[in-house]
Amino acid sequence: MAVDSADLDYRARTRSGCIPPGVVSRLLHHGHAAVVEEWAGRGEWFCALVWARLLGERGRQADALEVLAPYTATGWWTAVEATAELLEGWGRIEEAIETVRARMAVGHPRALEAYTQLLARHGRAVEAFTMLLPHADDRALATALVDVAAVVGRDEEAAALLAARVEADHRCDGPWCCDLDPDTAIGLLATIRERQGHIDEAIALLSNRQITSVNGRDQLADLLARHGRIEELRAYAATDGHEEAVQRLAELLEERGDVEGAIAAYGQTGGPAAWNPNSAYQLAQLLARHGRGDEAIAVMRAQADAHQGDDWILHALSQLCLDQGRPSDGLAHLDALTAQRGGEEAWELFWMRLPLIATCSGVDEAVERARAHPEGTTWYAAEHIARLLADAGRTEEAVTVLQQHDRKNSHDLAGYLIDLGRINEALTALQRPHPQTPATKATRP
Repeated sequence: MAVDSADLDYRARTRSGCIPPGVVSRLLHHGHAAVVEEWAGRGEWFCALVWARLLGERGRQADALEVLAPYTATGWWTAVEATAELLEGWGRIEEAIETVRARMAVGHPRALEAYTQLLARHGRAVEAFTMLLPHADDRALATALVDVAAVVGRDEEAAALLAARVEADHRCDGPWCCDLDPDTAIGLLATIRERQGHIDEAIALLSNRQITSVNGRDQLADLLARHGRIEELRAYAATDGHEEAVQRLAELLEERGDVEGAIAAYGQTGGPAAWNPNSAYQLAQLLARHGRGDEAIAVMRAQADAHQGDDWILHALSQLCLDQGRPSDGLAHLDALTAQRGGEEAWELFWMRLPLIATCSGVDEAVERARAHPEGTTWYAAEHIARLLADAGRTEEAVTVLQQHDRKNSHDLAGYLIDLGRINEALTALQRPHPQTPATKATRP
């Protein structure tokens, strides 16, 4: 078997021309482990990874490593990392460390972080801390440095490095402006101060950030919640633009059994849920969790009225109506919106009515309506039509629909073919080559 790291990386990132993870799981679910084993030795990374894990669970560690060896030999970081994780999980720590060290020695950009974290987990934290010190200007390595500092008791040394970056004059206008921007340094410094028990200092630090939310979480809100400082969290959540803090306040109140307080945190009248679709969605989910589906639907309907044609809001409303057993209400809203547009509705808005139609009038009616749509013969329409049929137990018909657009819908087609036991056809559909795009220099988003 000949594999190439660039090709492996392309196929793993794009899920193109390969057997993707979902299909591998489906093969195993239907008892086709032998197929996974075969393709693990034929350059299919996701098959190899799953098969190696299964072999390890069965005590066949040598066989597992042999499966991954051709992939690891290319130097592809994903395979190296997976091999090290397996070795560590089996207690073969020195081998795991050496596997990562070999890639670090040739300068792989992610290997130093993985290597030092591995050292720190297994009694060599001082060595890891020393290796990370010269790299405190790198976002990922600075984060690793803070983690390792806790193990070796050198919090103050790490804090001094971070404080120097907090004091810099430069202020970023986005989370990816530079490797270690002052806001990130503030967050890491606050992490150190919190674990030292200096909660007020950590709060003061986080109160001076320009960017308060990263990846949908607000570090200050989470800190206040962890320490039960609910009134401070309430005041912070009342500040404009802090929707993640509102969500964390509501989560905390719900965890404490104060459902009414959690609902009130979103401020249905004049509060975040009245003007912020994200907060409204969180409120609707909260209401639905506690048996107040009618109120949940009303919240999302108000957002749909205020942001007409916003597809994710309409989808959330439609799904709520379906979950609450009120599909006709979802259809009524979509019909009213279509009427306002002179009866025209693009597929991106039309498809979400299909499950509602199927529930109200049956799958055949939904399929007929879908096929009558101006875009009903496209590959993206085929995906939704096939799902309707498959969910109704009509998998053969779903396959027929997708086979008209097999290159565009190969993953769904393969899944349904596997459900029908047509394994060879499924794998043939997946293995059709897809055109590679030229490699481009990676840049931060």
